[in-house]
Amino acid sequence: MPATPRIILPLAAFGTVDWFILGVYLATMLVIGLVAAWRESRHKSGTAEFFLGGRSMPTWALAISIVGSSLSVATFVGVPDTAYGGNLTYLILFVGNFSAVFLVGFVFVPRLYNAGTVTIYGYLAGRFGEGARVAVSVTFLFGRMLASGARLMLAAVPLCMLVLNVPAGQVTRQQMVYAILAIGFVGTFYTVFGGIRTVVWVDTIQFALVVGAAALTIGLLLHRIPMPFGDVVSTLRAAGKLKVVDLSADLQKPYTLWAAMTGQVLVAAAAFGVDHDLAQRFLVAKSPSRGALSVIASQFVAVVVVFMFLAIGLLLYVYYGNAGGAAVASLPAGEKAVYQWFLMTELPPVASGLAMAGLFAVSQGSMDSAVNALASSAVADIYLPLRTMRGRPIDPDKPVDAPKIAVAAMGAVMTGFAVACAYAYDPKQKGFLEFALGVLNFAFSGMLAVFLTALLTRRGNSRSVVLALATGVVVVALTQDAPMRWITERLAGEPHTLAFTWAMPIATGLAFLVCFSGRPSGSERTT
Repeated sequence: MPATPRIILPLAAFGTVDWFILGVYLATMLVIGLVAAWRESRHKSGTAEFFLGGRSMPTWALAISIVGSSLSVATFVGVPDTAYGGNLTYLILFVGNFSAVFLVGFVFVPRLYNAGTVTIYGYLAGRFGEGARVAVSVTFLFGRMLASGARLMLAAVPLCMLVLNVPAGQVTRQQMVYAILAIGFVGTFYTVFGGIRTVVWVDTIQFALVVGAAALTIGLLLHRIPMPFGDVVSTLRAAGKLKVVDLSADLQKPYTLWAAMTGQVLVAAAAFGVDHDLAQRFLVAKSPSRGALSVIASQFVAVVVVFMFLAIGLLLYVYYGNAGGAAVASLPAGEKAVYQWFLMTELPPVASGLAMAGLFAVSQGSMDSAVNALASSAVADIYLPLRTMRGRPIDPDKPVDAPKIAVAAMGAVMTGFAVACAYAYDPKQKGFLEFALGVLNFAFSGMLAVFLTALLTRRGNSRSVVLALATGVVVVALTQDAPMRWITERLAGEPHTLAFTWAMPIATGLAFLVCFSGRPSGSERTT
């Protein structure tokens, strides 16, 4: 096919209409917070009601809320770039995801739901004792704060690119900090007053915006690429971009079939079963079976959404002419933030405003859920038990201000973590997606080992729980790029790294052996 002349388009301006659309979205989120505050002033809820929502949420909304929280800005930004620079092998991770959600649905959900606790970590108090409950909760607070802070930081770059109309390499850390503060304030505001009910319903609104932004982008790309759809598919197939299954045994590759069938099963089981950020959804369902259904159904929705963002990356590959002869726009040499560049330079008015609203939505969708989960764990697993130990118990059904104070505090601390990440993150070492996903392993590995010991065996005690959590953190730290290069260079004479999907089974396996080695004491139940 003859080459199409390259047309260099000017940078698109984020105009008045776009600011209006973004303003309407932000105002809507603030109004939701004010309405929640008004309802709360009429009917003050206790700790359990605030964090569990009366266990009355519909299954479909919970499934969408799970997707909305798990698909962070790393998905919005990182997944298209993954397809643009690679292929569709990221999809293979859903082999592990589907295996994990059935495991969680049939093994984790019934016992954790029926424990009747505000958080899933309350189950561990009866299994191993209060010390184990506090230890796991503290680990969760550390891991979730770090991971969500990283996600919040990652959202700042594309927001600055779109609003300030500058390439990714020109975004300053000061500009990133301002963007982080804006997202953090709005996301915390409506969560403070509404609790888990507000989080779930806001997530459904934000999910619609995110999917709408993706669909709009796909439609625009198909319209602008100067070739029939069949030729687009043929071009991608010829370039090897449609490859889904990678049978490589290379431990440096994160998206292989073997990684999906081993490490990703554990990563997803931890995400949906032991990370209260997502696990809180099945606790607020109407029954254990509906809670399990919401977890399983979420992945059928998620795979469709992820494929949409992968499709965006593939279409951008054709759009910018890397397949040869199809270019209709230019991409600066060395520009890695491909999707952000497209949003910044190519979208017409109104579309750019909707895209920005979608980006804000995906940023806040993961933040509000994490803030609520962090607050519920801090209050139910640390604050209330400490008061009980001091002889000053609080009825969880009694109206108190502790949940709202905790949400505000967690939102402020998470925003601070994000600012710290902005100064620590090195984009030359890891891409958006791998950075966000890899951070989770620090807390996930030990926590999953503890829950597997609790649910599948009669072994373990408070001391082995603490040692297992520490083992997970240490092993994951040793599997990071710099330590792995140092270790492998001395053992094999050549430096190598280890993909995050392979780090998880190693760390979880060792942590499980440590937790399992503990003999249950007489004061700790083994049922």
